[in-house]
Amino acid sequence: MLNHNTYFEGGVQSLGFERRGRRHTIGVIDAGEFHFDTEGAERMTVVSGEVGVRFARSSEWRFYPAGTAFEVEAASGFDVRAEVPVAYLCEFL
Repeated sequence: MLNHNTYFEGGVQSLGFERRGRRHTIGVIDAGEFHFDTEGAERMTVVSGEVGVRFARSSEWRFYPAGTAFEVEAASGFDVRAEVPVAYLCEFL
């Protein structure tokens, strides 16, 4: 079963699904800056474009182009910044 998620007045949209007992979302981040809180750990893979990420407790932006991934700790958060729309795959670990 697919679940459609919309955040930030449509600035981030995703489709959620389950595969091999693990939740995933695949979606698009529009140009802009957004903050996400995490309950569980996540792995984000950039499928298209490039995203800047600032992890909780950090002031430094790190940049991830298509084909790269980053992980976010459980019970934390992160900021994302995109200059153009970015496609991503999120795996809930």
